[in-house]
Amino acid sequence: MKPGELDVPVAGGTLRLCRWPGGTGPTVLAAHGITANALSWAPVADALAGRATLIAADLRGRARSAALPGPYGLAQHADDLIAVLDHLGLERAPVVGHSMGAFVAAVAALRHPDRVSSVLLVDGGVTLQVPEAANIDDVLEAVIGPAMRRLQMTFDSERAYLEFWRAHPALSAHWSPAVRDYALRDLVGEPPALRSSCALEAVRRDATDTLLDEQTTTAAQWIRCPATLLWCERGILDEPQGLYDEARLTAAGVDPDRLTTTMVSDVNHYTILLSAKGAATVAEHIARAACGPVAA
Repeated sequence: MKPGELDVPVAGGTLRLCRWPGGTGPTVLAAHGITANALSWAPVADALAGRATLIAADLRGRARSAALPGPYGLAQHADDLIAVLDHLGLERAPVVGHSMGAFVAAVAALRHPDRVSSVLLVDGGVTLQVPEAANIDDVLEAVIGPAMRRLQMTFDSERAYLEFWRAHPALSAHWSPAVRDYALRDLVGEPPALRSSCALEAVRRDATDTLLDEQTTTAAQWIRCPATLLWCERGILDEPQGLYDEARLTAAGVDPDRLTTTMVSDVNHYTILLSAKGAATVAEHIARAACGPVAA
């Protein structure tokens, strides 16, 4: 299903949204990862099959919100989501976030507890183990190296760009029209200088908050609304070690009375959203949070 698109006024300009309608179902806000865009949620929206209206933003500094200026950072993204609620005339809504977007969701719930009814964190939102490094660029290279290199590359054709994506070890076995559309939404410019839309300044600032700022990396531990973490068995490059495991969650100080955690098997950091199995799992958790238990 193709989403409708709309622009919402926020500080400094307009934020682009994708909206997948859900009839009379509740509205859920979604936040994407650090170099991603709103179409990362398209397979989840399809799996929801109208049980909820899913609204995903191109976050500030990305895709069709790339022209929005700073300040960047997780608090600004959280406030942008609340501006979306204001524009839509919604008092409260569940928020779901993937990767960096999970940290955005947690910060939104912490900053605006009266506006966020529940939080679903998808392979993010809880303190990550990061290597010791001299600066944020070194940390980014260590954690999401291929994604960062893409932001600094140019491509002479759309085909070359898609071939770069198809070689990604996390996606090569799961290529689909939805993945293609997601990849192309990030592409701007003209041949032979096609490039990513992501603003490097935004990525660096958001990464600093996500990976190094204690106040935001621990936000999920302090929110009071119902909260769930879905973590992937496999990692960013489809490696056997994912971002989280039971030992890492314990070391991060996760309180199971405040945050329910569930491992999703046979998915990696990308396919938790972009594969049929991952999208169906995320969609069911969204539906449970927004609509109550789902019939088997």
